[in-house]
Amino acid sequence: MLSESSAFPVLPADLARAIAFYRDTLGLTVAFEAEGGVALTAGNGTMMSIYPHGDTKAEHTVAGFMVADIGTVVADLRPKGVAFQEYDMPGLKTVDGIADAGCTKAARFKDSEGNILSIGSLPT
Repeated sequence: MLSESSAFPVLPADLARAIAFYRDTLGLTVAFEAEGGVALTAGNGTMMSIYPHGDTKAEHTVAGFMVADIGTVVADLRPKGVAFQEYDMPGLKTVDGIADAGCTKAARFKDSEGNILSIGSLPT
């Protein structure tokens, strides 16, 4: 029933702070604002929704973005203040913020609320 429907993350946030981060830092577009929150658009018609809420954050990855060239995206976001997570553990090691699993590459960072976001790319 839902297999043909789009899915999107819905995150609690301080709206002003999160809008500035997602719009100004990541480049998403505010699609609409309503009393209950804000919808932001990303590529290919995908969306993300944020709604007003006090301090809360997930300790796991809450949303991801698939990109063609992860190295370029990481390099473009660093000057905007995005700090990429570094990992060195069995099965997950990053070099300059990017993990290479062979079949995919990924980089993780925190949003304005402390939630973990992921950027992923498939090998070319």
